[in-house]
Amino acid sequence: MKPITHTFLIAAIAMVTTGCIRKEPLNAECDIIAATLPGDVMSQNAAIRNSEVTLFVKKGTDKSALAPEFILTEGATIDPPSGTVRNFDVPQRYTVTAEDKIWQKTYTVWVNEPGITLSYDFEHVRQQQSSRYSYDIFYEIGPDGNESFSWASGNAGYAMTGQGSSDPASFPTYQSDNGIDGKCAAMTTRITGLFGNLRNSPLAAGSLFIGEFKVNLSNTLLSTRFGRPFDRKPLRLSGYYRYTPGEMYYKLNESLSNKLEAVPGKIDEFNIYGVMFERIADVEYLNGTNVQTSPNVVALARFSDGERIPTETWRTFSLPFVYLKEIDMEKLENGQYSISIVMSSSIDGDLFSGAPGSTLMVDQVVLTCEE
Repeated sequence: MKPITHTFLIAAIAMVTTGCIRKEPLNAECDIIAATLPGDVMSQNAAIRNSEVTLFVKKGTDKSALAPEFILTEGATIDPPSGTVRNFDVPQRYTVTAEDKIWQKTYTVWVNEPGITLSYDFEHVRQQQSSRYSYDIFYEIGPDGNESFSWASGNAGYAMTGQGSSDPASFPTYQSDNGIDGKCAAMTTRITGLFGNLRNSPLAAGSLFIGEFKVNLSNTLLSTRFGRPFDRKPLRLSGYYRYTPGEMYYKLNESLSNKLEAVPGKIDEFNIYGVMFERIADVEYLNGTNVQTSPNVVALARFSDGERIPTETWRTFSLPFVYLKEIDMEKLENGQYSISIVMSSSIDGDLFSGAPGSTLMVDQVVLTCEE
């Protein structure tokens, strides 16, 4: 009897134990992780930002019949399915549904050849919204009437601090109604609060640049990815700016509780510059550690020391591109170079130093290129 009793006891325990095991909840994520195109048509990896995917193709690629392939978060599905042939002469929309079938996200997918719009009036924005905040994303309209590209900023990083609100002007980068003729881009250096202090990033300069921003908490300078493929030889970067420095300049001091050490008498400065660089296998973009110093840089257009003058009225700037290397015309034709325009309300923002309240406004920026 004892063996039988023992057997029933084991069975009972097994039944109880089995009954206590809960199934893992289905995945609620609905993201595109990566995107590619079949064949040898892409000039660099896709850029994925918020609800947008940009596929960069070589010059002359027929965009009317392409079949993007997507890698999704575990268990998610996409409609239309990955590999569906579509006409990307115009942007196309895809809906990703999570494994739990509850959450969905709609992506707009663009296919761009080398080259970008060459004049920027900052009249167009859309909002990235959540229940807690809303911030502006600037975009440009090309000659064909379609969106040419979206500007990047650090707003996504600032959103994590909890300092922004439903008013986009509470963020470091936003649209202002005080342009030369209409609206303009505005950038303001802001305090990042407790979240920023804990990460030794007490300030966030307003910034706007051509490229993409992907939050990297382990090294924030790697969050900025500068550059988009370009097939023209830039000659000059020009436009209008207004700049008001904040009242007190602070430098990062990690030993202080608020991480900010006042520097009396130091006046904050803005920064505006253009950079062109060659893309190679392991350098598809530049970042905050090397955007002006990388050996891949071939040309820079920037202010000289003493030229970044504060002004309450609109002032013109005109910055010639200085070439550090000769352009390889074959590489240029094939879109193997990239360009970025970078603007910031605090020149030392990458060092988390500057004056809270420093505000840079820019309008009617033009990138002049060789015919």
